[in-house]
Amino acid sequence: MKPPGIPAALALWIGAAPLILAQSGGRIYLDPSQPIEARIADLISQMTLEEKAAQLNHLSSRNDRLHIPAWGGWNQTLHGVWSKQPTTLFPTAIAMSATWDPALVKTIADSMSDEARALYNIGADGPRSKHGLVYRSPVINISRDPRWGRIQECFGEDPYLAGRVAVAYVQGLQGSHPKYLKVASTLKHFAVNNVETNRHSLSATVPERILMEYWLPHWKAGIVEGRAQSVMASYNQLNGVPNIANKYLLTDILRGLWKFDGFVVSDLGGIGSSLVQGAHITDKTEVAAARALEAGCDLDDNFYEASLPVAVRAGLVSEAVVNQALTRVLRVAFRLGAFDPPEMVPFSKIGPDVIESQPHRDLALKTALESIVLLRNKNGFLPLDRTRLKSVAVIGPQADHFETGNYFGAKPRIVSPVEGIRAKLGPAVKVEYAPGSDILEPAKSADIEQAAGLARKSDLAILFLGTNLKVEAEGRDRQSLDLPGPQEQLLEAVCQANPKTVAVIMSGGPVSVKWASANIPAILAAWYPGEEAGTALASVLFGDYNPAGRLPYTVYDSVDQIPPQDEYDITRGFTYLYFTGKPQFAFGHGLSYTTFRYTGLKISPAQVSADGKVTVSVDVQNTGARAGYEVVQLYVHAAEASVKRPIKELRGFQRISLDPKEKRSVTFTLPAADLAFYDVKTKQFVVEPGAFDIMVGSSSEDIRLRDKLLVK
Repeated sequence: MKPPGIPAALALWIGAAPLILAQSGGRIYLDPSQPIEARIADLISQMTLEEKAAQLNHLSSRNDRLHIPAWGGWNQTLHGVWSKQPTTLFPTAIAMSATWDPALVKTIADSMSDEARALYNIGADGPRSKHGLVYRSPVINISRDPRWGRIQECFGEDPYLAGRVAVAYVQGLQGSHPKYLKVASTLKHFAVNNVETNRHSLSATVPERILMEYWLPHWKAGIVEGRAQSVMASYNQLNGVPNIANKYLLTDILRGLWKFDGFVVSDLGGIGSSLVQGAHITDKTEVAAARALEAGCDLDDNFYEASLPVAVRAGLVSEAVVNQALTRVLRVAFRLGAFDPPEMVPFSKIGPDVIESQPHRDLALKTALESIVLLRNKNGFLPLDRTRLKSVAVIGPQADHFETGNYFGAKPRIVSPVEGIRAKLGPAVKVEYAPGSDILEPAKSADIEQAAGLARKSDLAILFLGTNLKVEAEGRDRQSLDLPGPQEQLLEAVCQANPKTVAVIMSGGPVSVKWASANIPAILAAWYPGEEAGTALASVLFGDYNPAGRLPYTVYDSVDQIPPQDEYDITRGFTYLYFTGKPQFAFGHGLSYTTFRYTGLKISPAQVSADGKVTVSVDVQNTGARAGYEVVQLYVHAAEASVKRPIKELRGFQRISLDPKEKRSVTFTLPAADLAFYDVKTKQFVVEPGAFDIMVGSSSEDIRLRDKLLVK
């Protein structure tokens, strides 16, 4: 009799393969030459119910009887491998997105997964157990609301940008080998998850059209294009249904529409915290576990291991459904080569010499350089001319011991901003440091006066301000976008003491610097810039690197400009797509030390059918005296529409390098399908005939050229 949940064809195949059974000690699943699905079926056929439930625990514990290794576990590569030993600390995920350079992000993820495999190969300790091969990254939740505490972990407010970065990240993490995965990537948190307050019980109310147009496209990209092997179901509810037991999300969309064939895992402790304590659907963990498993959540923690055997014997869920979930989980294990001899898996040869290696430090520096955004530069105040400086005041709570970001373990050697500036300027320039204030703690007037006095006697002051994990983090949203604590007081005191002041904002989410924008000549956004922070910042400040980072979100003046946090319909005024006010800094904004001219916009053909595509090209020339990078951005807008459409939507971008006076033609391919909206009547994306504005520029606000495209 075939085991429940095993396809009949595979059961027959197993019965007809005595030779293979003999060669592999009676175990097809240990024979690397056999098809993965046959190996999975064979393994499941030999497991007890309790053994199956144990393998649906996210720690995927070792089973010596069946020679199942501790392959999975889970860990993070948010901006470096979370480990008990130092690994390369890259800038945070939002900084990676600010590079607008998916190719770079793919390289970063590739280097992080090298370190992850090396740690697994040597049996190193992770944060909770030995390192496994499942990594709960990237976070691709969309930052609709600037108050969200986890913006440092995500790729910004735009689904197109987030999708391109997510695909690159997943491909870099998992590798490109035709048979084996380097590690398995988990996209999280699915879906409509960007509020920390009451996250275990809140229900996000989202219209179907907005769900399909805004909240899901980047997920589809990460799964269909990136082929991510795992998806994490979030704690929250969607339209009243807990996501951990949401069949519409986990089965109908993921597996039905997108043909996802990996596994779904609950967020940590989600069965208990969301279904039992949050949504109160039951007070019995076995009932909650059965509902989640039936809906398509394949993996949990101790709730599944303890509750599923009870649930099966009580008739709450069939063993066939358990086997279906286990098939999805084991499919990833076999793709990782967990059951194959190490000599067959190329990634088993990666040694510990890659961990925090010099090439990876160099990559961390490159990432920090590309991510820094020049927000304001009045009268070309930056770059600073070091030959004219005798003394520099370095001030602020982020200048020495700055925030490195969450989900990271043992720190490597870190270059702070003050160290980087001292190294850049050398002994000929006197560099003095004063913290001035804490990030959050109440100000001490003596500390602020000391900082102001230092600024007053120096040639110029460089302020390092921002946020930390006490301000914005998992479980902690912000109430205000202003600089927290006494930092605004410090900023104004230093600037009044010396108007030659540069402000560097180091944060996860957007920070409003309205007073600084009106009074300080230069402002940089530097995120949490990783282990080479000081080196990168000094290079930008003193002109050794021309900044070209771009904002992956809108910076508002205050929360008064946007709807309440529980409003999930972005058409009410969230993000550059629907925000009708004046932003402090627009989505896509970022300045350079040089200038660029856009000419020659061409759309070919000028008319297109709904299933066609056009080519959009533009000439970009560096008109300044310094080499630099420009991020060319393509936006579209439906001039005629039967439903409310965005003010503009990003549909392409390219980061290019240009020498002084150099001109380059930049070309985008624009499928008409990218002009579609979701029709709730037909349940399909539809391209309406009519005129569309095609816009090319340097940011969502700085549109240089525009023309019309007609869809027939």
